[in-house]
Amino acid sequence: MTVQTLRHGWVLTLRDLKRWQREPWTPIIGIAFSLMLLLTFGYLFGGAIDLPGGGGYLPYLLPGMFTLTMLFGVESTMGAITDDTKRGITDRLRSMPIAGVAVPLGRAAADLMNSAVQLAVLMAGGLVVGWQVDGSIGAALLAAGLLLWLRLAMLWVGIYLGLVLRGEGGLMAVQILVWPFGFLSNIFVAPETMPGWLGFLAGWNPVSATAAACRGLFGNPTGTTGGVLADHAVALALGWPALLLAVFVPLSARAYRNLTR
Repeated sequence: MTVQTLRHGWVLTLRDLKRWQREPWTPIIGIAFSLMLLLTFGYLFGGAIDLPGGGGYLPYLLPGMFTLTMLFGVESTMGAITDDTKRGITDRLRSMPIAGVAVPLGRAAADLMNSAVQLAVLMAGGLVVGWQVDGSIGAALLAAGLLLWLRLAMLWVGIYLGLVLRGEGGLMAVQILVWPFGFLSNIFVAPETMPGWLGFLAGWNPVSATAAACRGLFGNPTGTTGGVLADHAVALALGWPALLLAVFVPLSARAYRNLTR
């Protein structure tokens, strides 16, 4: 990736950020929705679920909710890409002498900045309701980095889907499928409490890897007493997003170059 491509991507990043300045309700509603989920699941299920290995449910839940919010980057970014295509903005950008990957790169960078703010607000909300970070500052920063690393991968998945599935039906299908993918993980309950085959699938969900790694780094209950999530959570939390990026960044660049009305 050349310096010129990065420069073009940064200009487009500023364009997307300025759009949020004019229309701030989109990121605000996203943050409010995540806070609502956090409070709903935290207070409704807080005293009703026992964890393998012991520990309170609220400190187990919060890192999972942070991870779930990062997963939602798929549908929000896909919606933005679809909207730009319908309004003809993407066609105007494609007519300019800029690198093909610069446009999706600018979108990903802007969405990642928005995600960092959203994550900070969620963590502050978690501290207000009683969540605690019992790990070191360095470990907590690494956990935040892993969350944003997952978000970056999900953004590129959303960019690709927004370029190839531009109809309303495609966006609706992704919005529906994100929830089962998020629930089939360790976000709300430990995979060890699930039937064997279901627990296996949940354990190998990329979302589960990030959630388990963050719980350990934050010093919160992990809900695991053995297995791959107990032994290699950080490695998986690094590896899964890297694999997704290796697949979807070039796919997104090619889909953008081949885009037709």
